[in-house]
Amino acid sequence: MKILRITLAIVIVTLSSYSLITGVTGIMPYVLLLIGLLCLLMGITEFRKRKPTAFTMFLAAGFSLFVGVYTL
Repeated sequence: MKILRITLAIVIVTLSSYSLITGVTGIMPYVLLLIGLLCLLMGITEFRKRKPTAFTMFLAAGFSLFVGVYTL
């Protein structure tokens, strides 16, 4: 789970940096989908630890996934 979270974070930073440097904004919905998945993974991890921030992470994941799918 931790390796997947680190991999997703690296891919998100790489795609965002590429978009920022080149000015290509067509990949931003995919970045939002990946951010939603990362928030979902973080929410699952927080839920396993019984922390109250898990609900907030699930809400952020749902919003990011909705916006990512809507803008495709």
